[in-house]
Amino acid sequence: MSTTTTRAYNFNAGPSALPLEVLEKAQAELVNFQGTGMSVMELSHRSATFEEVHNTAIANLRKLFAVPDNYEVLFLQGGASLQFTMIPMNFLKEGQTANYVLTGSWSEKAFKEAKLFGEAVAPISTKDNKYKNIPTDVEVAATDAYVHITSNNTIYGTQWKQFPNTGNTPLIADMSSDIMSKPVDIEKFGLIYAGAQKNLGPSGVTVVIVRKDLLENANGNLPTILNYKTFADNNSLYNTPPTFGIYMLGEVLKWIEAQGGLAQVEKNNEAKAALIYDTIDNSNGFYYGHAEKDSRSLMNITFRVADEELEKKFLQEAKEAGFVGLNGHRSVGGCRASTYNAVPVEACQALADFMKQFQANNQ
Repeated sequence: MSTTTTRAYNFNAGPSALPLEVLEKAQAELVNFQGTGMSVMELSHRSATFEEVHNTAIANLRKLFAVPDNYEVLFLQGGASLQFTMIPMNFLKEGQTANYVLTGSWSEKAFKEAKLFGEAVAPISTKDNKYKNIPTDVEVAATDAYVHITSNNTIYGTQWKQFPNTGNTPLIADMSSDIMSKPVDIEKFGLIYAGAQKNLGPSGVTVVIVRKDLLENANGNLPTILNYKTFADNNSLYNTPPTFGIYMLGEVLKWIEAQGGLAQVEKNNEAKAALIYDTIDNSNGFYYGHAEKDSRSLMNITFRVADEELEKKFLQEAKEAGFVGLNGHRSVGGCRASTYNAVPVEACQALADFMKQFQANNQ
């Protein structure tokens, strides 16, 4: 039986909405997966049954995201935050610099970790503009081991529309909050990483897509579990992986394919975001966005209500009306609607309608 009527309008920034069809399939298979008499959570990660789940998820990710053969697809743990550490450990060598483009809090955190392992610089930052925009270009030095960007900024609601050209210097991107929300030219990147809990599944799985030649030239004298090559050489099965998370990720990938693939998903996301942005832009200043228009995110719509007391009232009434997760990040306040892949257009339409009615009632 469908649980549609009891579902909240979920605009949480993460963990975030999952496709209802995926949740219902997982519910149906929870205690007896493919006739095994066990849940997928109970399967041995060395079993043929789980290996098929694991390999199918990797194959489908490769297919949907058009990942070239000279890249590895890895499933890790520890979230993007562990990647902040693993990247400089593996790729920042003596005599080199790590180049970080600062566009928000998460790029700041990544930069902070890199400085623990070597020389890290941040020649470009939009902090002076309160992280309202994405830079138009990057600066690359001959000594740069890599250039690191955050493709979408959940807290400030900004997103790279065109990725920078870094030449022979590997471009590394934290895509935690917009991975697989649109087609991407993977060959622009040396490494992409993303926590799954925005667009790809539940929390617990971290996807890493890394060019093989980078692995071959990475630092070798590392703890085994912090070496990317460990996971590449063992099909991400060196130790027990997050089996349920990988199963769910695989089901979300099947759902993305059923939507028509990433090109259609991008169109859906543009349409959903437009419903809310248009409401903001047509409110005559009652609502106003944080991000500059040419840097606006399709995943995280950040905005304020012009009057602080009305903003509190807006958030309270929205909560009472069944909207979840509209409070802005605790570090900046305001309002935020996260419209990830699995957030249905009906939820975005309902929010736009609520915003218009709230304005009409409070002007």
